[in-house]
Amino acid sequence: MMKKNIFPLQPDRMYHIYNRGINGGPLFFDHENYLYFLKLIKLKIRPVAQIYSYCLLKNHFHLLVKINSELTIRALFSEKDKTGIETIISQQFSNTFNSYSQAVNKRYARTGKLFELPFRRKDVDSSDHLVRTILYINKNPVKHGITEDCLAYPYSSAREIINNEDDFLESCDIMNLFSDVDGFKDALLNYDV
Repeated sequence: MMKKNIFPLQPDRMYHIYNRGINGGPLFFDHENYLYFLKLIKLKIRPVAQIYSYCLLKNHFHLLVKINSELTIRALFSEKDKTGIETIISQQFSNTFNSYSQAVNKRYARTGKLFELPFRRKDVDSSDHLVRTILYINKNPVKHGITEDCLAYPYSSAREIINNEDDFLESCDIMNLFSDVDGFKDALLNYDV
């Protein structure tokens, strides 16, 4: 049976990217793992995509990204001028997950796959879908019973969006979707997962 949601990522499109640990097992074992995964996203995925939301849970993760334009990507990867754009994009995601897996395997003296393969993706094709996906991702810790307050969860983008803490996220674009910080907070509070 063919797995769903594994189509190629294309420039100028938004995607909900997600995956879980092999057989539903853990991806993150301690605080440093979460931080390292976010560092890899910044280093390897940011060159090909803007990050709109993320949530890292013990056994799975969610990312909301907008793939950069082909022109932007090609300017950063000029040495790959003969490589197809979809291959460049996919390779950056793959490099992120492979680097993380290798680091975890080394640190914890484990072997084998860490992630289910391939990573999954959903096309985000309307502004309404975009809003729902932002809320879904940031409310995920509540959905899984980890916390009742998604703003208190340390490994999601909710607080960063509200505080506009980091250039890692497209916080201004997100705020425009919800009018302001209070609009985002209200939408989160009222979103049922």
